[in-house]
Amino acid sequence: MSAPQDRNGSVVRLGARVRLLGLSGRWLEELPQDERHDVLSMIGQVFEIEEIDGFGHAWVRKSWPDEAAGTCRSHSIALEPHEMELVSEPAARPPSDRPSGGR
Repeated sequence: MSAPQDRNGSVVRLGARVRLLGLSGRWLEELPQDERHDVLSMIGQVFEIEEIDGFGHAWVRKSWPDEAAGTCRSHSIALEPHEMELVSEPAARPPSDRPSGGR
């Protein structure tokens, strides 16, 4: 499996921040109208890559809390390269978070 890339061919890693440029695919048409509205509202926003799955898809998520009702809706989306643009690389982990190596 190769690492996912954005629309410009930049490698996208776990923890990177990407701008959602658009959404495509039949799955979007199959969503109920209210969910489709939520998902489409994500376009143009910047998200952190939370997962890279076994197929090399980068996943982002957004939540819509409703404190008055005590509920929260959320959607996770697997992005295609043409749907995202890298904004920033993942932050380096502090030394204490890095696995210990041979040196």
